[in-house]
Amino acid sequence: MPGPGPRPKTAMVLAAGLGLRMRPLTENTPKPLIQVAGRTLLDHCLDRLCAAGVEKVVVNVHYLGQQIARHLEGRDDLEIIISEETDLLLDTGGGVAAALAHLGPDPFFTVNADMLLLDGPVRALHRLGDAWRDDAMDALLMLHSTVEAYGYVGRGDFLIDSLGQLERRPEREVSPYLFCGLQILHPRLLENPPGRVFSLNALYDRAILAGRLFGIVNDGEWFHIGTPDGLSQAEGYLNQKFAGRRRR
Repeated sequence: MPGPGPRPKTAMVLAAGLGLRMRPLTENTPKPLIQVAGRTLLDHCLDRLCAAGVEKVVVNVHYLGQQIARHLEGRDDLEIIISEETDLLLDTGGGVAAALAHLGPDPFFTVNADMLLLDGPVRALHRLGDAWRDDAMDALLMLHSTVEAYGYVGRGDFLIDSLGQLERRPEREVSPYLFCGLQILHPRLLENPPGRVFSLNALYDRAILAGRLFGIVNDGEWFHIGTPDGLSQAEGYLNQKFAGRRRR
């Protein structure tokens, strides 16, 4: 199998969600601008992309989108393009499809703006980029252990075989791995979309049928920040971790 090509230099950040489960914190603040350990979730995400060599980022916005756009004016370390969904929330797949003209013809990182992941021995984005195989894959997802995720109470999402190929979790069963909101997508995955508003899950299912959906397992920590309680868990963990570093 051919070796890895160059890592993506372009990324899409999904920041258009409503943050309903995070209320009341999101009544006046979009979820990506909520702070954890003194930095917004969105900035944690952009810091990670910048450190991995990404140069251009497309950020989609909907709920309180002007706040996000104003916040991003303060960053000059990345080329940032705002993809507005003011009139209609397009869901994850529709949001990426609407931004394709800015993303170019090559594979690109796609990151959930509310994802909080700590690297293991190697940067997660580097591992993902090095695992990409253009001839075999349409999407490569970063997975995390279902039972070891902070703040997560679901049944997981996928099964993974010895080659990294993914299958869906059987109905009513618990799978060992969940999708943690970090991935590489190829624009060809977005060809012939099922509509204007759709979830990336519809495209994952297509890729599974074609044998082109793959994953790798995160070897660091991952936090599900879907509720104020999940935010509290992440804040407590990170404050303790950073306090330990300051004492050394």
